[in-house]
Parts: sequence; C-alpha cells; structure tokens
Amino acid sequence: MLRGIRARGEKCGVFAIYTRQGEVAKLTYFALYALQHRGQESAGIAVSDGSDIMLMKDMGLVSQVFSEGDLNSLTGHLAVGHVRYSTTGSPFWENAQPIEVPWRRGSLVVAHNGNLINTDELRAELEERGQRFRSTSDTEVIALLLARSEAPDIEEAVLEVAPRLRGAFSLAIMTEDRIIGLRDPYGIRPLCVGSLRDGYAVSSESCGLDIIGADYIREIGPGEMAIIDADGLRFRRAVEERKPSLCIFEFIYFARPDSFLYGTNLYHARKNMGMALAEEAPVEADIVMPIPDTGIPAAIGFSQASGVPFGEGLIKNRYVGRTFIQPTQDIRRLGVRLKLNPLTLDIRGKRLVVVDDSIVRGNTTREIIQMLKAAGARQIHLRISSPPDKFPCFYGIDTAVQSELIASSKSVEEIKDFLGVDSLHYLSFERLVRSTGRSREEFCLACFDGEYPIPIPEGLGLSKCRLEKENGVRSH
Repeated sequence: MLRGIRARGEKCGVFAIYTRQGEVAKLTYFALYALQHRGQESAGIAVSDGSDIMLMKDMGLVSQVFSEGDLNSLTGHLAVGHVRYSTTGSPFWENAQPIEVPWRRGSLVVAHNGNLINTDELRAELEERGQRFRSTSDTEVIALLLARSEAPDIEEAVLEVAPRLRGAFSLAIMTEDRIIGLRDPYGIRPLCVGSLRDGYAVSSESCGLDIIGADYIREIGPGEMAIIDADGLRFRRAVEERKPSLCIFEFIYFARPDSFLYGTNLYHARKNMGMALAEEAPVEADIVMPIPDTGIPAAIGFSQASGVPFGEGLIKNRYVGRTFIQPTQDIRRLGVRLKLNPLTLDIRGKRLVVVDDSIVRGNTTREIIQMLKAAGARQIHLRISSPPDKFPCFYGIDTAVQSELIASSKSVEEIKDFLGVDSLHYLSFERLVRSTGRSREEFCLACFDGEYPIPIPEGLGLSKCRLEKENGVRSH
C-alpha cells in the first residue's frame, strides 16, 4: 500500500544510544532516518551529557526538523530519539516525542511506540492527585507515573509502574545517566538492542542499528528491560511474560524489509507470502506487478513461484512526502497519480497480476485499479499477501473503525466487484504464518480474527472514535 495515503496509519519509531565514542545526536539522527517509515508527523531527539538534558523536537520529517547546527548543539553521550506517525486532523506539537518531565533527580525522557488501553483510568488517577497535562498522548501518562514514583531510582520506578500499564508499549527511557529499553509483557511492538564501539543502542527495528554500524545483539524479550549505563548492558525482568503476541503486520507491512524479527529477515518472509499466493491462487497472466513499495517482495515471490514475468507497472514518485501545501480540487481529483504513475506501454493489452499487502477501506485500491484499466490493462487479478482485515487495532496501529473496514461487511466476492477486478484472492491464515517461519501462537492476529491478546475494555472503540472526532488526534 502507499505510505501516506492508505487508511491504515503507521506506528512510531524509538531509538536510544549510550556511547562516549561518537556524536550521539548525529547517530540518533541517522537511526531515525532509517526508522522514518514508522512515522512522518514529528521527530525529536533528547541528549544528556551526564548532568543535563537537552531536547529538540518539531513537526515534520527528520530531515526537516534537524539542521547540522542543531545536531552540533546537542552534545552528550546518551540520547533518545523518536519519529511519530501522522495523525488525522490537526497535528499538535505537544504530542511530539520524546516527552520530558521533571523528576526529583532532574529530568526524565520517554519515547513510546504502542498504545495503552487503560490510559483514561491512569490519567484520571493522576488528575485526582493534581497533575496537569500538556498533551493528549499516553506517553505523557507513562512519563508522569515514572516521575511520581517514590522508588529510589529509575530502574525501580520502572519495576513499580510497568505492571500497571495495560496494552502495547515499547519504551526508550532516559535520565541524565541511564537508558532503559522496556517492552510490554506480550511483546506486541518490536524492540531490539545492539552494540556500538564502547556502548549500546536500543531500536524499534534492526535497520536502525545497521545504519550506524551497530552490531545486533538480540530482541528485548516481552516484559523485559535492557538497562544501559556506565557499567554496560544488562537485562532484567520488569513484568511477567505473557503469551508472545508480536503484531503480524510488522511482518506483512510495517517494518522495513531489511529488518529482522523473530530471527527472520522480513524481505524473505514477504517473498514467501508471494510464493504462497501463487500456489493458492494461480492464474494465467502476462505480468506480475506490485503496488509499490511494500508489495514488491511478495510480487517477486509470486513471479518466481508462478513463472509469470515480474514487471513494475507502476512508478512511484519518491519525492512526494508530507506537504503543508493543500492541493486544489482539480489536482485532488488526480488522486493516487500524485504518488503513482502507470507504465502504459507495459500495461496496455496485458493480463496483470497485481500484488499488495492488504486492503483496508478499499478506496485507494479501487483508484489504482481504475488507473490500470485506463492504461489499457486487459485483465487485472488482485492478490493480497494477508487475510481480510476485519477488526480494528487498539494496540497502536490506527486502523479505521470496524464499520469502515471493507472486509468487515463485504465478502471476498463483493470486494472483488467493488474494486472492479477480474479475480481477488487473500492469503490464508495458515500460509501467512508459515511464511514467517514461526507459529500462530507467537503473533497477535486480532485484525484478522478478532481475538485480542489483551482484553479490550467495553466501549473503548466508541470512546476512541469520539476522541478522534472531538480532538482531531489519534493515539500513536
């Protein structure tokens, strides 16, 4: 699917580093660049020199927020960085991360990927104790709970607060002299740790380590925290591990294809999904083409397994990023052509197999199909490398509400007719999971089967929709 115009939102990216050999602000900048796909609304970096913390954050892409002069002014040997997923409605600077709050030893900085499902309860408790909030994010709630803890140090404060957090959270926490990476007991959101020179780094994905030359060590386990300070790296159990439930969409779409999760390279997993599609739903065709960029590995796999030649078909404009210039109505009618343009000479008269990772509302997919038809495609056979997306996510992925998910109310045949394709096939549960090299029990598949690993409080979905409409924001 197209990043930036699809219905499904993206998650956030977190990064933290501790090293005395290197400019940590610049290392964090490049790591956030590698994690930019996880969020394009805002970016922030906080740096500590052991006694003071400096924080800089703003709306926009990493390259828009920081100049070389900014990075030169952020001096120290500890840093935490964050990229935030674009919201609907008006963006708010206050929700940009990392979030810094005062605590008795100075300052506390928190960067968060995920979503709590008991935020209202925790926020109300803090408000009753006289706490005022500057943002609408649950990250600030977490930071304030840690800051208000009477534990002797930040490590013990995490042990006190972590069991109270319900939902998905991968956190990078920094004080003046220490970094902690923390993952929720279900491991819904990814987080890993690597080594660099004399120090260590924590990253949402391994690609954030690769770009700065860090050596991957391992994933931080569910309910585990990684503590990095002057004594090095150590791990400690923060909360009892529950059923492993990594979000399956990390494998399908969200994480970069060069990253590793569960010890598996995502490019190869996605190629396996495409090969499985070719076995489940073969079709006579002239070209296999992806909807770029995330459909590419699956399309290559489909081509290799089927023997149908691979072709691009659609060219993506890679310089169309987030813009504050509103298009005119005439330009808006062009829709996806702002980001994609068909190779008419390669499409005209051809039977196409079009491969994508998922369908959410279906509107963008239908626009793309209409564009391919206008380019002269003779047949269009759509193959999706995941099962039908029927249920909303409450753990940090902002899908549409359930009534807006096309597969929640339409059959596959009805979706085929709505999109206007000659055939449509979704990858089966069994072949999707097999493509990852892991077992079904190790994933959260709630968006497909409605079985949420962490029980969702009654009415949360309705309150979430109401909050989005009233405030014009979504949880990250």
